[in-house]
Amino acid sequence: MNFGILSTANIGRAAVAPAIRDTDHELLAVCSRDRERAEEFADEFGIPRAYGSYDELLADDDLDAVYNPLPNALHAEWTKQAADAGLDVLCEKPLAVDADAAREVGDYCDEQGVTLMEAFMYRYHPRTERAAEIVRDELGEVRSVRATFQFPMDDPDNVRLNPDLAGGSLMDVGCYAVSAVRLFLGDPDRAYATTHDAGDYGVDTKLAGVLEYDGDGRAGAGATAEISCGFETLDTQSYRVEAENGWLEASEAFVPRGDEGVEIEYEVDGRRVVESFDPTDQYRLEVEHFAECVASGDGPRTDADEAVRNMATIDALYESAERGDPVPVDGGR
Repeated sequence: MNFGILSTANIGRAAVAPAIRDTDHELLAVCSRDRERAEEFADEFGIPRAYGSYDELLADDDLDAVYNPLPNALHAEWTKQAADAGLDVLCEKPLAVDADAAREVGDYCDEQGVTLMEAFMYRYHPRTERAAEIVRDELGEVRSVRATFQFPMDDPDNVRLNPDLAGGSLMDVGCYAVSAVRLFLGDPDRAYATTHDAGDYGVDTKLAGVLEYDGDGRAGAGATAEISCGFETLDTQSYRVEAENGWLEASEAFVPRGDEGVEIEYEVDGRRVVESFDPTDQYRLEVEHFAECVASGDGPRTDADEAVRNMATIDALYESAERGDPVPVDGGR
């Protein structure tokens, strides 16, 4: 299939454009509001077509799908525009600014008959798949999960610090921690959070939250999860699952660094194991899953329903931080 990329965002240059190039699919076009920037990007990756606007790219009849890495506040708008053009969409996380908007864009793409997938690339890494399998099949009742994703950010012009573009640490990296917690425990019943804005940017540069479970789903009664995210500390990303009969943990949990592969460590009924995974491009696996779903008509693993549920928890965390009290989580399409 032929892909286009909406914008020359860094994630496209660093990860997704190389990933598409390494598949059997073609990266046919890229666009930017600055045509010269689009042409530079195209030259770097050997992309045949460069456009000076998003509308121009969406009008290219040779495209089958687009990757949408625009700022968070523009994800829903341009995903809908792509759907209007009959294009399937791989959209960066988060799919929209809140659960209602994510639900709306998911329903819109359904009506237009196009495939929509949220680009949570870590979900396609073999380690993540194996971790979910161990928690599901080998660990007993999970009692708690801790997940964190933090890195330093102090550039006031970065879109991650722009409230008008739905910036903030929870939207940027905390969404991974929320996703991991939900992968292992399911959707929470209540959320409580506190935030900090280190530079008076109008967004959270740090968030700490607790999620609570009543026990009517995957988690047992009284299970809890702790999530943290921020732009105020050195790079750290991990999750740890605690169960009645053991535990599981992973470092560099969402964006592995370097080319040395990764590990998970776990203990089940007194048996401690370390499993290693060869270096792999989780972005390439994400692109291949998306293309397979387009071809087969199957729903992606990280589809709009999943995006809505993740955003429902994020919405509750933000509401709690604003109110200073725990709030219920209400999600789903």
